[in-house]
Amino acid sequence: MIETIKANDLVLPPVDTWFSRWFVLTAGDMQKFNSMTVAWGSIGGIWEMPFVQVVVRPTRHTFGFLNESTGFTLCSFPAKYRKDLGILGSKSGRDVDKIALTRLTPAKSEKVAAPSFAEADLVFECRKIYWQDLDPEHFLSERIMPNYPQRDFHRVFFGEILRIRGSAEFQKK
Repeated sequence: MIETIKANDLVLPPVDTWFSRWFVLTAGDMQKFNSMTVAWGSIGGIWEMPFVQVVVRPTRHTFGFLNESTGFTLCSFPAKYRKDLGILGSKSGRDVDKIALTRLTPAKSEKVAAPSFAEADLVFECRKIYWQDLDPEHFLSERIMPNYPQRDFHRVFFGEILRIRGSAEFQKK
C-alpha cells in the first residue's frame, strides 16, 4: 500500500535508485500524455524546495509534452515491472500506444495534470520550476561527450515536488 510521504521523511539510496530501479517520467494530462523510462536525474533540495531533476533529449516524444506542460510525474515500480519499463524506454509514443503494450494503469494525480500509475510503489508529482539545455562547452570530463554521438544534448528540467506517495520502504521509520 502506498501512502503520502513528507519530503523530509523520504528515504532513497541516491545513486542506486536511478541506476538500478529506473523511473517513468510522464507529462501531459489524462486525455493525452506520453511516458518514458528515465535513469538519469536527481532528487534533493534547491531554492528551499524539495525537487526532482530529470533530463530529456529533444528527440524524445515526451520532450514536447514536457515543454508544454506545467508539471510531470515520476514513478518507480517494483522489479516485476522491469519489462514494462523496458517497453516504455525502447518504443516511441509517436509510433505506438506504449501503455497498451504494458501492464501499467494510468491513474489521476492529485496535484498535477500528468497521470501517475496504479502499480507504482513511489510517485512524485512535480511542478516545473526551471529548465536549461546542456551546453557541451561546459563539459569538463571527456567521459560525457561520447553519450552524444548525434549531438542531441539533453534539456534539464527541475520540478518542485508537490506530493510524494510511496510504500513503507521509502518512508523514514
